[in-house]
Amino acid sequence: MSEDLKREAAARAIEDVRPGMRLGLGTGSTARHFVDLLGSKVAQGLEVICVPTSEVTARQAESLGIPLSDLDRLGRLDLTVDGADELDADLNLIKGGGGALLREKIVAAASDAMIVIADSTKVVEALGRFPLPIEVNRFGLGATRHAVDAVIKAHGAEGGLKLRGEDKGEVFLTDGGHLILDAFFGRISQPEALSRDLLDIPGVVQHGLFLNMCSKAYVAAPDGVKTLLKGK
Repeated sequence: MSEDLKREAAARAIEDVRPGMRLGLGTGSTARHFVDLLGSKVAQGLEVICVPTSEVTARQAESLGIPLSDLDRLGRLDLTVDGADELDADLNLIKGGGGALLREKIVAAASDAMIVIADSTKVVEALGRFPLPIEVNRFGLGATRHAVDAVIKAHGAEGGLKLRGEDKGEVFLTDGGHLILDAFFGRISQPEALSRDLLDIPGVVQHGLFLNMCSKAYVAAPDGVKTLLKGK
């Protein structure tokens, strides 16, 4: 059922795509459905040019014949469509469960609009139930981890900090060669302040709080797809 709902949300987002658009393509299980549907439209003659947010998405898009470019050549994008690990009533997000948060945020910030597609299980009253991914440089990891731990404790993290993959004996690396620390909050009460404090740490590359970036969300539930708009 969940995959069906994700595809329904993706199908609604496809309706926002217009010929000639410059699109950002998200990463993750829901975004994968959007790329599949976009590939079908391209095969039928839709002309778009796209920037993928991960190597996985790039390979998927290439296999479907979707034309790709990059931000160095395009500069700005008309629209980015991506999934989310969490979204609240103000359309603030936690992203990065798939490890592509840096590229996802760069692409979203370079877009005139961002649409999130999700199933209803991703909607929360307050961000923080899903672990917050924090992308960090490999150099000086110990010092960075200590500084991040101090910040998240000051902001009330309930479950501490884990280096992604270390419990499996194979540390996760992002497409950019960075590491990810996952912070377990339970509830994030001051996301803007937390964002600033994390970015003040030199070893932090970026984090998964996407604040004031999403303008619309299509959320699929068993009773249909709901449209959520920023500020409404």
